[in-house]
Amino acid sequence: MLKRSFPPVVAPNTRLLILGSLPGDRSLAEARYYAHPQNQFWRLLSPVIGHDLMALPYEDRLAALLARGIGLWDVVATALRPGSTDAAIRDIAGNDLAALAATLPELQAIAFNGATAAKHGAPLLGEHPAPRITLPSSSPLHTIGLAAKQPAWDALKPFVQGPPCR
Repeated sequence: MLKRSFPPVVAPNTRLLILGSLPGDRSLAEARYYAHPQNQFWRLLSPVIGHDLMALPYEDRLAALLARGIGLWDVVATALRPGSTDAAIRDIAGNDLAALAATLPELQAIAFNGATAAKHGAPLLGEHPAPRITLPSSSPLHTIGLAAKQPAWDALKPFVQGPPCR
């Protein structure tokens, strides 16, 4: 089945762009980034921005990220994939990451949510000079636990705009 990514969630002040691979079936069904309740994305980012994103409705989560200079997108525009695992992704057409990055004048870092996102996304960025960070995937299929992933995600803190949320 052909699956498509969502539009990017960015603002002119985006300093950190977090790139996933392709939304899973639950996210596609709900039209929300990281909608599966077992995906750890929102729990991993909460200490990074200093605010419990899990307690917020989805639109408020996105607003909190944008206010802190964090943008979201996926490296895959379309692909064939039965189910939700990255290992099953085939016939990939990538998003134009270089063009998006070129529209973000304050971009300081690009983070890949997992190895698949990094593998397919890095070539799509071209020569963009922002440092690239490969994070352990927030997917529940990535078998290391939340506590083991958190230090790598905490490395994003220097790229977050403003003081911790209250």
